[in-house]
This record gives sequence, structure tokens and C-alpha cells, in this order.
Amino acid sequence: MNVLVIEDDPSVRALVKAVLEKNEHTVDVAETAANGEKHASEDSYDIIILDLGLPDGDGFDLCKSMRDNQITTPVLILSAEQETDVKIKCLRVGADDYITKPFDTEELMARIEAISRRSTESNGDRILECGELKVNMLERTFHVNGTKVDLTNNEYNLLVYLLKKKNKIVTQEEIAENVWDIHFDTQTNYINVYISYLRKKIRNHSENEYIDTVRKKGFIIRCEN
Repeated sequence: MNVLVIEDDPSVRALVKAVLEKNEHTVDVAETAANGEKHASEDSYDIIILDLGLPDGDGFDLCKSMRDNQITTPVLILSAEQETDVKIKCLRVGADDYITKPFDTEELMARIEAISRRSTESNGDRILECGELKVNMLERTFHVNGTKVDLTNNEYNLLVYLLKKKNKIVTQEEIAENVWDIHFDTQTNYINVYISYLRKKIRNHSENEYIDTVRKKGFIIRCEN
């Protein structure tokens, strides 16, 4: 894999780079938010490893900026912050996973492999359809009633999971574990927020409701086909 590491701490940066190169990955490094975003916009990467505390900016803002600029490369956040609300905020701005410092190098590689695996599984050579909804998993595109709709990585992965489980109720726990490979307090509204994002984007191009909330159980995407 081709990996971009955006980290200002030289010891952490050197460690991550050494671990990745030992596992035969190609690594570029950036010490600032500005340089990191420049690399991300000009080059192609399989994953971006991003520190939250950078000398010229906030990792949250950088991740959001990349998503706003249609940079869809998976992002793994590195941070010393361990609070659940920080992790949720990372996911809300478009990150794909989160690991706290200090971290075990084996866990780091396992999370990178999990992100890569989910991306590969979501990027197969199949078409998923549900009424007016159509996902091309080879091109990672989504159309509603023939109109292309842009999704973030998190929105796309959530939609693909729901479509694979179409006409079946899936719980918040299942979504947390299978879409983001994380375990957190599902009493938070994080998953509801992303369900809301998907509903809004679908409603912009269709009069039909596809995603239903099943009280005290979870969510279901209803399809006739």
C-alpha cells in the first residue's frame, strides 16, 4: 500500500514509517497540516494516518477539509485523546478509524489491514440495487433515480452494509462493529446522524423513503428488488 503519514512528532513519525516499511508499504510523510493536505490532493494513497495535534492546524479540520474537497482516501487518526466523544468527533468529520497513543505496533497494522479489507470488500465488482438506489461497487459510485450522489467514505460504507442486509433489521451494535469495526456506547446519536445524512441525500432525488427506524431494534432498508 501507498501510505501518507501526517505527524509532527519525529519519534512517532519515525516509528510509524519504520513499521509500515517493514511490512513492505511505501510511505510519504508530512509534518504539518498544510503539507499533508498538499500531498493528499496531489498524490494517490491507499490510507492516510493523521495526528490530531499539528503545529499549523487541527487534525479534525484537516480531515473535514479533505472530505469537503472530495479526497476519499481512508483516514486513520492517531491521538493521545481517549475520550469517546473525541473518537466520535473524528468519525463525524470523515475519519475511518481511530487509535490512541501510545499504541501497539501490531494493533496499528491490524487496524490498517481492517481498513484496507473493508475498502476492498466495499469495492468489489458488483452492483447493489434497491428501487431507485444503485451502488456500483467497482467504481464506488451511488445513483438515486439516475442522478449521481456524492457520499463520504462513512456514508458509502454504511449504505453498502444496509444494502447487503436489505429487508433485514440491523442493530446499532451490528453497524458499529461491521461498518467501522469499533465498539462504543450506542446510546450516543452517532449512528443516527449518519442515517440522517443518507436519508437527506436520498430525499433530494426521490420521494420514496427507503431507510426506516425500527423502534428499540435498529434500522432497515426496504427494497422490492
